[in-house]
Amino acid sequence: MPRSNFLAVIAAATLAHGVSFAAALPIAPLTFDTTYTAPAGATIKISEGGDLQAALNNAQLGDTIVLQAGATFTGPLTLPNKTSGSGWIYVVSSDLASLPAPGHRVGPSDAAHMAKIASLAYNNAITSTKGSHHFRFAGIEFTPVSGAYVYQVIAIGNADTSPATLAHHIVFDRCYVHAAANENARRGIEMDGAYVAVIDSYISGFKDSNDAQGLWAYNTTGPLKIVDNYIEAAAENVLFGGADAKAASLVPADIEIRNNTLFKPLSLLSEIPAITVKNLLEFKAAKRVLVSGNTLQNNPSAAQTGFALLITPRNQDGGAPWSTTTDIAITGNTFINVGSGINIAGTDSYHPTIPKTVRVLIRNNILGVTGFGGADGRAFQVLEGGSDYTIDHNTIVNTAAPPRSPNSDLMMADTAATKVSNFTFTNNLSSQTQYGFFGAGAGNGTAALKADFTNWIFAKNVIVNGTAAKYPAGNFFPTSQATVFANSAAGDYTLAASSPYKAAGTDGADIGASLSGAGLPALSEPTPPPNFSVK
Repeated sequence: MPRSNFLAVIAAATLAHGVSFAAALPIAPLTFDTTYTAPAGATIKISEGGDLQAALNNAQLGDTIVLQAGATFTGPLTLPNKTSGSGWIYVVSSDLASLPAPGHRVGPSDAAHMAKIASLAYNNAITSTKGSHHFRFAGIEFTPVSGAYVYQVIAIGNADTSPATLAHHIVFDRCYVHAAANENARRGIEMDGAYVAVIDSYISGFKDSNDAQGLWAYNTTGPLKIVDNYIEAAAENVLFGGADAKAASLVPADIEIRNNTLFKPLSLLSEIPAITVKNLLEFKAAKRVLVSGNTLQNNPSAAQTGFALLITPRNQDGGAPWSTTTDIAITGNTFINVGSGINIAGTDSYHPTIPKTVRVLIRNNILGVTGFGGADGRAFQVLEGGSDYTIDHNTIVNTAAPPRSPNSDLMMADTAATKVSNFTFTNNLSSQTQYGFFGAGAGNGTAALKADFTNWIFAKNVIVNGTAAKYPAGNFFPTSQATVFANSAAGDYTLAASSPYKAAGTDGADIGASLSGAGLPALSEPTPPPNFSVK
């Protein structure tokens, strides 16, 4: 997404409240174009049994390496650093024309038209070297050999200590990256390079007793692009941070995450505690991020408390005091069957001197909160300070209820020791929860705002069954959600035709998320496996 489009998205959250401040909005990420444009150089065809490493070594920038569909080439293969020429080296399946066209996602059923690059046990299928650049893989299956456990199938990055040595311009396009059948694997792709993209691909099967991720980056300048993929993993489907960046210039930055499906199969639950199950998306170290148009589905309370998306700054191993989570926009996403929604920590409680979380925008999302796995059922949680948080035009459908989830909230704030400064909470629509907008030790409504926030705006929110006297004036408190939604039973979370909340927002728009509508998947909790017992 170009910067101009991103700025248009977040500009819509700049609200005229007639007050002396508004929370600052995130800075846009740098993004890049990954349009498929085939090179015009030589074509190098490799059949089953051919030497793919030699082909990679000998290819010139601008060449295309065509791998026989159905053939297997075994790694580890290293992407060499080409020091002359221009353009890209493409590595493609000979049956690429039978795969979905560029801009369309592949799936496991497309593997018959792909060539396969396999990794041996405890090895990678593909690794980079210092300065590897301009490789694009299209229509390739990446997987360990049968029965092999691996730490990661694809490793881009070499624990670089300077941006100068980063691998760069590496794209995985319509690829199928997965664990070996009936075998654990730690990770799909490490994305620690500059201008690295995973697009229109299918990432699945990653689970382990330790944290397992589909995609991961911790040591890169970015930009990174993750667009239109299915991504499945047991711990964090996608993670930024979790290990110490080697320099302040290598905190992951300029990250674009759009139109993906982040999914946890319910079958994972029957493997707990042998595998670790955590969340769908987490930022421990990240700057300038757009998360837009994604579906995040199935997130129980297990090894964590059930939040689907976390912004939690961490100097993970104590060697990266430059770790930070700043300038993150979460817009236009749908959360389905999540124990709780979004958790923001302003401070690393273990290393409190690192930079605080600043400039977070959460706008135009639907959160289907169910208390899955015994989670508390909190749509939002903010902890330990931070500044410039905007939560605007979201629709929360919260079905978490006692006895399993006795503490469901629209917001749980626990920041009294270090308040959040510059906080905007406007135009949100929430179904019934137990405690509404709540502050730990303070109560709900205005008491919570005064205890946990400074320079706050709280206006034009609809809180079903809230108590008006406890909240600032200018908000709405219907007694039944049946009078709010058009037809929630059919998945239509638009406002009812006769709703008084139409065009009632601070900006003249309908209260709630504008992407709401008929045809959305059911936001309630499906039946888990029979041998999974909730808390």
